[in-house]
Amino acid sequence: MEERVAIIGIIVENAESAESVNKVLHEYGKYIIGRMGIPYHKKNISIISIAVDAPLDTINAISGKLGKIIGVSTKTAYSKI
Repeated sequence: MEERVAIIGIIVENAESAESVNKVLHEYGKYIIGRMGIPYHKKNISIISIAVDAPLDTINAISGKLGKIIGVSTKTAYSKI
């Protein structure tokens, strides 16, 4: 399967969901190139950006699992190479 580089943007609106998000990210840790988390206290949310290098199915699985967590939204942008 073709591997791609992608960015997964994650918005965590429910602080109680943070543990579930971290479990998913730990599960796919070998594909993660880097991670940046920003707590936005004014809106009481967290913004996380994950850079990954993985097969397309794996990237979709990560984003899908994260998106199913209550209070979590995701969007994925894929590289063309």
